[in-house]
Amino acid sequence: KVGQKTFIIVGQSTLNFPIYRLPLMERAFLCCRYFEGWHSEKHYPYVGWGHKLLPNEKYSARTMTKRDADELLRKDLRKFVAMFRKFGVDSILLGTLAYNVGPAKLLGSKTIPKSTLIKKLEAGDRNIYREYIAFCNYKGKRHAMLLKRRKAEFALLYIP
Repeated sequence: KVGQKTFIIVGQSTLNFPIYRLPLMERAFLCCRYFEGWHSEKHYPYVGWGHKLLPNEKYSARTMTKRDADELLRKDLRKFVAMFRKFGVDSILLGTLAYNVGPAKLLGSKTIPKSTLIKKLEAGDRNIYREYIAFCNYKGKRHAMLLKRRKAEFALLYIP
């Protein structure tokens, strides 16, 4: 169940869960909200459900309500999904990943090369499970909770 601390992915039997009846964007929203958790003042520059404050934004973790944070998360997800629109059905999966790791890690920049995940998708190969769950490192080490998050995102958002 999303929203409680019993969110477990167990193979094909999970397709009967009510979350699979929701639209993909709503699944992405609930998954991000569940794994991000609430960011208070001590998590600056992050607010709400993990939104990173940009230089021109005036949001405050002290005054932000859950409803405001939900709205901001949906807005962020729409922005990131739009960046990956050219990947079709995988755009929501990639947008959700970009929300957590940043779009530069996927698309590349002047100093960061393009990810193998994006290279595979551009080549037309949609067998991307290993490349997707590879984004589970924190400070150079594999992080168990990030691995769990990637597996949950993939199970909820990947369309075969």
